[in-house]
Amino acid sequence: MSRRIAMVALIALLVTRPAAAEEVVVFAAASLKNALDAVAADFQADTGHQVTVSYAGSNALARQILQGAPADVFISAAVNWMDEVEKGGLVLARRDLLGNSLVLIASGKDAPAVAITPGFDLAGLLGDGKLSMAMVDAVPAGQYGKAALEALGVWKTVEGAVAQSENTRAALALVSAGEAPFGIVYATDAAADDNVTVVGTFPEDSHAPIIYPAALLRGASDAADRAFFQALSSDNAAARFRESGFRTLN
Repeated sequence: MSRRIAMVALIALLVTRPAAAEEVVVFAAASLKNALDAVAADFQADTGHQVTVSYAGSNALARQILQGAPADVFISAAVNWMDEVEKGGLVLARRDLLGNSLVLIASGKDAPAVAITPGFDLAGLLGDGKLSMAMVDAVPAGQYGKAALEALGVWKTVEGAVAQSENTRAALALVSAGEAPFGIVYATDAAADDNVTVVGTFPEDSHAPIIYPAALLRGASDAADRAFFQALSSDNAAARFRESGFRTLN
């Protein structure tokens, strides 16, 4: 009888014991940091699973994934880098998650507005200073920025004054610290730093639409990975993203 009781107790313990916590490894564009940190914290509190996020330029993250880096979820700041990962056969599911805007920022809290129109005198505004941007040939924020300046007929006048950084948050930091008088970043980056002023927004037709696709990757191996991917589109996550200035697309 005692053995039977012990067996029943063991079965009850196994049935009622919560599932072991899993780790979800996320690779995400640097511009997502504030909002995604909040989304990840909410998910951890709700599920007990751990979310580890690596932030960098989308180009660097995509290359790491293609080289075998163990990521479960990828959120890119541009469609083209997600396309590269998908071409590599590494995407299980994908959706367009967020939208953003491109802005010109100035160092300090009270800089005057700038009319961003064709041929505007950005070179004159810079003087001897630098224009801080993410890498213009690889990082999405830099690519969008270069395209916008080209469309406005301004790129050639400032090309030699551009200080390039490995991601948009690094570009933001140069302006925030006063090391560059102006920079081009996402609106959500500017909103995260009180030491810069948005002095103008680039026309939407001056660059490709800024879309953040999210993907569940082939390396995802457990239910926690799938649950986090789904949670990115939840009402709670949407509220977090909107608080940081993103547009939600689903």
